[in-house]
Amino acid sequence: MSFERKKERALAIMESKNMWRSNYAPPLLRGLWKLGVKIPPLPFLSFWRITLMMGLMYGLLWGLMMWFFSWKDIGMQPSWAILRSLLGAFCLA
Repeated sequence: MSFERKKERALAIMESKNMWRSNYAPPLLRGLWKLGVKIPPLPFLSFWRITLMMGLMYGLLWGLMMWFFSWKDIGMQPSWAILRSLLGAFCLA
């Protein structure tokens, strides 16, 4: 069975259970699907895959915000900022 067919079947199951669409197919996930990334709906992912995905997204966004609002002004090296962002993502996960 192809990924698209599995995805549509999973979405139909969740819709029949009256789940909110924003819970099983959030905008970020729908955007990734449009780009061709094959990620199953969140309720069908394992705990560790969700943890890794959310931790990396948190680390990336937190690191970028810290760089532009604080770290750049105090002269922090980009390599040290990347290391701190990865550490923050690991601590969240």
